[in-house]
Amino acid sequence: MNSTFEQLTEPFRQELKRHCYCMLGSVHEAEDLVQETYLRAWRSFHGFEGRGTLRAWLYQIATNACLNAIASSKHKQRLLPDGWTHAATDMPDGTPQTDVAWLEPCPDSQLENIADESPGPEARYASDEVVQLAFVAVIQQLPPRQRAALLLCDVLGWSTLEAAELLDSSAAAINSARQRAREALAHHYPDGRPSAASSSSPAQRELLDRYLQAWEARDLDGFVALLKDDATYTMPPFSQWYAGRSDIHAFFAWAWKHYDGFRLVPTAANRQPAFAAYSRARPDALWAAHSIHVLTLDSGMISGLTLFMKPVGPQLFDAFKFPSTLAGLG
Repeated sequence: MNSTFEQLTEPFRQELKRHCYCMLGSVHEAEDLVQETYLRAWRSFHGFEGRGTLRAWLYQIATNACLNAIASSKHKQRLLPDGWTHAATDMPDGTPQTDVAWLEPCPDSQLENIADESPGPEARYASDEVVQLAFVAVIQQLPPRQRAALLLCDVLGWSTLEAAELLDSSAAAINSARQRAREALAHHYPDGRPSAASSSSPAQRELLDRYLQAWEARDLDGFVALLKDDATYTMPPFSQWYAGRSDIHAFFAWAWKHYDGFRLVPTAANRQPAFAAYSRARPDALWAAHSIHVLTLDSGMISGLTLFMKPVGPQLFDAFKFPSTLAGLG
C-alpha cells in the first residue's frame, strides 16, 4: 500500500503546501502540516475507497489540520509590521519583537510543480496573486474559517456545496463567510484583487541589478533612487516600519553604519523578486546570513520592501537552500 499511496498522493504535495502556507502564513508550519496531512491520510487510506476525489480528501485533511493548529495556538494570525502599528520616524532600539508571530516569506521553489494549476469555475483570484506577500498578510487578518472558505472557493474555485462538505458546514454559512471575507479584502483592494505580479523583463532585471549593486556598494542615494516616493519598508521581527523615501533614507543612513558590507544573492519568494543578503561587521569576518529581501515592484520602481531580519531572517536561509555563511568570498 505504501507505494500505491505515494504514487497517488505525491502529485498534490506542492499545492497542499501552498494552501497550508496561505492558511498559516509560515513556510515552516506549512511544511509540518503537510507532513501531518500525509501521515493522517496514510493511516486512513484503506478506508478512503474512492469516496469523492483523492484531491478533495487530502484538502479536507490539510484544511482541518490547519484549523486545528490555529485553534491550539495563541497566535491566530501572522503579521507584518505595517499591519500591526503605525509608521515610525525614530530609529529602532535594536530589540526585535519576538513575542509576535511574524509572517514568513515562501520560496518560489516551494510554489513550483503544482500538479493542476487550473482553478474551478468559482475562482476569483489567480494562484500567483494569493501568494504575494501583501495578500497573504491581508488574508491572515481574516478569521480562520473565513480564510479557509476564501481559499477553497475563491482561489481553488470549489463550489459552495463542496466547501461546505469539506468544512462540515452549511452552504449558507460558507456563503456568509465568503461574503465577509470579500468585504474585508475590498478595504485593501478597491479594484477587487491585488495587482498582478510583474513578469521578468529587461527593465525589471536592470532595476534588480541596480538594487544589488547599490547594496553591495552601500550606495545609499542609488538605493533610495529606486524607491517610489510613497514606498514602504518593513523589517520583521522589528515592529518599526517606515513610509516614504525620506524616512527610509534616514533609517538606512543609520543602519548601514553598523556593517562593513553586504553580498546579495538573487532568488524569488511569493512570486516576487527577492534576495538572500549576507553581511559582515569587519573586513576579516565571514559573510554571514543577514536577511531575506522581498521586493514589490510597481511601474518600474520599488513600492514595497520587506527585509526578514535576525533572528528570523537567517532561520529562513535553509528553506531557500542557501548556506548560513559564504566562506571564501572576498
